[in-house]
Amino acid sequence: MAKKNQPQTRAVTKLKRSRFAFVRDIIDELKKVTWPTRRDAIRLTLMVIAVCVVVGIFLGAIDLGFTEFTKVLLGGK
Repeated sequence: MAKKNQPQTRAVTKLKRSRFAFVRDIIDELKKVTWPTRRDAIRLTLMVIAVCVVVGIFLGAIDLGFTEFTKVLLGGK
C-alpha cells in the first residue's frame, strides 16, 4: 500500500519544490533590476501625466469637432 502513495507524494513534493523555485527565481531576477532613482520616477510619472492630459484634450477636441460636424450635417441645433 505504501507504494501507491509514493508517486503522489513525489508529485506533490515536486510541485511544492517547483513553486518555491519559481518564487526564488523571481526574487533573484528582481535583485538584478536597476531601479530608477526617486527623482527619475517622479519625473517620468509627471511626463506620463502630461502626455495623458495632452492626448485627452486632443481627443476631446476631435470628438467635439465631429459632434458639431454631425449636427450641421443632419441639420440639428
